[in-house]
Amino acid sequence: MARILVVDDDLGMRDLLEIMLTQEGYEVTCGGDPDKALQRVRKEQFDLVITDLKMPKMDGIEFLKQVKELKPETQVILITAFASGNTALSAMKEGAYDYIEKNFDIDELKRIVHEAMEQKGIKTREAQFIKDLAGDVAFGGMIGKSREMLKVYGTIKKVSETPANILILGESGTGKELVAKAIHEHSPRKDMPFVVINCGGIPENLLESEFFGYMKGSFTGAFTDKAGLFESANNGTIFLDEIGELPSLLQVKLLRVVQEKTFRRIGGTVDIKVNVRIISATNQNLEEKVKGGSFREDLYYRLNVIPIHLPPLRERREDIPVLTRYFIEKYSREFAKDIKTISSYALELLMDYPFPGNVRELENIIERSVALESTNIILPDNLFIDREQIKNDHPLPAVIPDAGIQLNEELTKIEKQFIETALNKTKGSKTKAADLLHVTFDSLRYRIEKLGIENSGWD
Repeated sequence: MARILVVDDDLGMRDLLEIMLTQEGYEVTCGGDPDKALQRVRKEQFDLVITDLKMPKMDGIEFLKQVKELKPETQVILITAFASGNTALSAMKEGAYDYIEKNFDIDELKRIVHEAMEQKGIKTREAQFIKDLAGDVAFGGMIGKSREMLKVYGTIKKVSETPANILILGESGTGKELVAKAIHEHSPRKDMPFVVINCGGIPENLLESEFFGYMKGSFTGAFTDKAGLFESANNGTIFLDEIGELPSLLQVKLLRVVQEKTFRRIGGTVDIKVNVRIISATNQNLEEKVKGGSFREDLYYRLNVIPIHLPPLRERREDIPVLTRYFIEKYSREFAKDIKTISSYALELLMDYPFPGNVRELENIIERSVALESTNIILPDNLFIDREQIKNDHPLPAVIPDAGIQLNEELTKIEKQFIETALNKTKGSKTKAADLLHVTFDSLRYRIEKLGIENSGWD
């Protein structure tokens, strides 16, 4: 039974809401003191809090902020007799699910409560899925236990059951083909073909025949009819890697396949119908290519029904030790070596390396190190990386000097660095940066002002 906490200093309103919500099958707890209500939120689990905006000891916005600090997953609905656009905006910014006036329609409030509970259920199921995966490091051929990768695993799980087209976005070497294959293998099409086309690896004059096939005699050398890769992928999945490299003429023909599920072979007169799920991938900014006119806007939106962003390795450093161990085991078996681990200093070097080539580069580094290592542990000397690129993003003193350190000063430096990193990652959005750092928007804004962080152009 879902639990709701009602906080309102108006006894009549509390009684009305308690009767109505109890009749709907919810377990309802009521109170008029926001301080005591916060104590209950701290100790108990509520799915939804309904609070008045104007209360003697604390206003609803402050109460909302404190509830979200204590239990971010709890939904909050504000009710007030004093409707205001600015107050509504403040409430939504602080994480309120909705905001309604006290002269509400009963059926409307029931609907809002029901939808808030549904949304809470979705968030809970997603959180549980991530929690269930947290003990594992492998999923669909991918390795990683960072929160960023657990989110990717969760997205794959959700989208696999749908027939929607997927666009995978990420730098080279992040594992976009592995994501595409994982989606296919978790989908109802898993027993059907999975066909890969590298749009940037096939000469432009051969792409159309590779895509759609050709009829005998349609050009010099076409001695027999040949099926294209779209036909080969019928009822399965086709993965279009480096889609940003697709020439304009092929973009037009691909759009027809996406829209109408039909195409013609080169030299053919008959439309061929196919049932293919299209997954595309790119390391380019397709939105910029659309603006520049080199990629069709209509095709972009047809392919980008559900985007999946694959983070670079430098943004999920906690996965480096896991990946390193995996590659050591893999190549030790392959090269018949007895290498068990990597030295702590060598691992530190990897942790501080920016990995412009991402996971693919890490695999290459470990493969080479295993091949050349003569002991049973990978040492720094056999770690072939560009030492000039190594930098410690979060430097901490290895030892405390005899003269001691200024702890508050050092902590301030670290706090400032984390905030600046979060703001850079979110392109200056303080709202998104606050989410990344798990603090409120107001708390982050206060810290930025206190630390004197330059915030020109940020929201």
